Amino acid sequence: MPSEFNEKVIEEFRANGGKVGGYFEGSKLLLLTTTGAKSGNRVTTPVMYLPDGDRLVIIASNAGADSHPAWYHNLLANPDVTVEVGTESFEAKPEHIEGEERDRLYAAMVAVAPGFAEYEAKTSRRIPVVALTRVA
Repeated sequence: MPSEFNEKVIEEFRANGGKVGGYFEGSKLLLLTTTGAKSGNRVTTPVMYLPDGDRLVIIASNAGADSHPAWYHNLLANPDVTVEVGTESFEAKPEHIEGEERDRLYAAMVAVAPGFAEYEAKTSRRIPVVALTRVA
């Protein structure tokens, strides 16, 4: 079940064609719907993204916590995801990005959202980077 904060962001996102204010104002934000790894329920989470060609790149930072975010565990258990960007909704395939490409994309995210540098500095885990590609 999404937090009250996430519920408000999701409601605002859907009511305003993908635009939100507050903490995420001006950020590129998508809604990621996954299937719960344990519950089997569909769960929607707002996630910042970075466009990379035809892909949307998301970072499993969990604000620098020592554990991965729930959406990442869900995605590992069931990679069938739905993405909402603006007023558009589509199915997507996740791809885990590693090595130099991961580092390049993470640095690109830091360039537009500097808080991601802090997240990486405060955790000992390697923060996963995932690219979402629209399923035709």
